[in-house]
Amino acid sequence: MIKSIKLYTSIILAMVFWSFSFIWTRVAIHSFQPMTLITLRLVIASILLFMVLKSTSKFQSLRRTDIKWFVLLAFFEPFMYYVGETYGLTTVESTLAAVIVSTIPLFAPVLAFFILRERISWATIFGIVVSLVGVFFVIYEPGAGFKANPWGVALMFLAVFAAICYATVLRKIPTYYSTMNVIFYQSIIGLAFFIPTFIITDYPTIQSLQVNKESLLALLMLSVFASVIAFVLFAGAVRQVGVTRTNVFVNLIPVFTAILSWFILDEVLTVSKWFGISVVVVGLFVSQIGKLRFNREVEDVF
Repeated sequence: MIKSIKLYTSIILAMVFWSFSFIWTRVAIHSFQPMTLITLRLVIASILLFMVLKSTSKFQSLRRTDIKWFVLLAFFEPFMYYVGETYGLTTVESTLAAVIVSTIPLFAPVLAFFILRERISWATIFGIVVSLVGVFFVIYEPGAGFKANPWGVALMFLAVFAAICYATVLRKIPTYYSTMNVIFYQSIIGLAFFIPTFIITDYPTIQSLQVNKESLLALLMLSVFASVIAFVLFAGAVRQVGVTRTNVFVNLIPVFTAILSWFILDEVLTVSKWFGISVVVVGLFVSQIGKLRFNREVEDVF
């Protein structure tokens, strides 16, 4: 009983931290340019991950034959994902961003169908349609039309696409590496993409940077809780109950983000938005009905 409570507390905490990440990003970009914020976040997270791996004697050296897969992994996430998410959050509300990102589990089977020729269930197709209807209601405001910035929405879907490609490439990473080592190496290699981009886009603005304590605290929270602790908690849960059962809790992120945005950022949550969020969550659950029937032996692989 106590073990179960600890397990599900860990999962929910991970969801809360990832929900907060949309809020923290919105706060931090008041002081930091997007590329500056992402680069600093990744530097801090990489240092923390290295310290944890070394202190627990769980650090694994990167094998030469696996470098190409880690480079491709880092290109999709963190590079493309963070670019899409962070720049997208400069123009769309946190709630909408969370709703769009939550559709990642829906579209992943579609890419797997086209690239890996994996079978896609009717439940998944129906879930995609239902969730897209929900996204429509979050974006559309009765009497006012579409209020969301189309470029911001496109950038958030870029993050979704990057995350799906990341999950596909992740299957090529040998099980030799622990989850934390995978996250560490993708973060370190990701900096090879971010630092040159930062020099080109944000370096000239460094001297005029005005950082307040709220933005600095948001940066630290993003680095420590969203980029490190949430991943550690989530990975631990996956090892105990499997990836499919754990992913069901990801459906809570848009709900948590909506509530937090309402309290912290004073975002207006209309009846239409709440209805849209509810529809998206229902679509996500519907899409995973078939997956929850997987044989436990399949779950144990993860």
